[in-house]
Amino acid sequence: MKTILSNKYYNESSVFLPENLLREARRQKNKKDCNVQAVCLLDPDGDLADYLLRMGMATKNNCWACYHSVLYTFRLDNQEIGIIPCIVGSSYAVLVAEQLFVSGCKLLISVTSAGIINQPVNEKRFALITSSIRDEGTSYHYLPPEKPALINQQLFEVLNSEEENPDCPYFNGTSWTTDAPYRETPSAILDMKSKNITCVEMEAAALYALSEVKQYNILCFAHLTNSMAQMEGDFEKGEEFGSIDTLNLVSYVLKFRFENILA
Repeated sequence: MKTILSNKYYNESSVFLPENLLREARRQKNKKDCNVQAVCLLDPDGDLADYLLRMGMATKNNCWACYHSVLYTFRLDNQEIGIIPCIVGSSYAVLVAEQLFVSGCKLLISVTSAGIINQPVNEKRFALITSSIRDEGTSYHYLPPEKPALINQQLFEVLNSEEENPDCPYFNGTSWTTDAPYRETPSAILDMKSKNITCVEMEAAALYALSEVKQYNILCFAHLTNSMAQMEGDFEKGEEFGSIDTLNLVSYVLKFRFENILA
């Protein structure tokens, strides 16, 4: 019987390539062949992009030829950054990420809202996802099932050195990546609690699988905002729906500069 893991030929290259899709999109949309920013953000909730646009801080990027999304550009600490809102779920996140990296992106940061599985022992609201349970479909097109979804070790070594700093806005955590958020059952949650999983979200495992296979520089952060709506008043993200805190997080991360990556 065929299963979701059948017909996965990990050593074969894909026939359908993101650079070829973008070539045709540029032709059809009459767009210039130019690069996006070296640093890009995925903003699954869309709140940060909304805030930047409302404040007049972001403009549409005309180099982005994707059929399925809009890229905006803004400046943060003299760094020009691309941001794409509402990239929800593993398959969509990886589709867009593949296209970003062949369009000039060198470092991709995803900051997604996440449900708390194990309450952190600190007061920090952001978890740097270091590994993720692969409970979605997309990662299995990139990595064999026995391989874990892990953060890039080089990036981790840079960011891990700051975790104990009281000014650091994140702590190291683990996630459960699911593509069926409304099937987070009590038994499944208890199982994840027993594995000491920090939170549940929808993109990290697939993005880290892509990162490993293609050697792309990808960081996934979870903004711990909810307890899966089990109580009224859940999903409070903070000032401007968490936008100010997210900008502070990105500013802190980019202080490392990653010269060898962005060169």
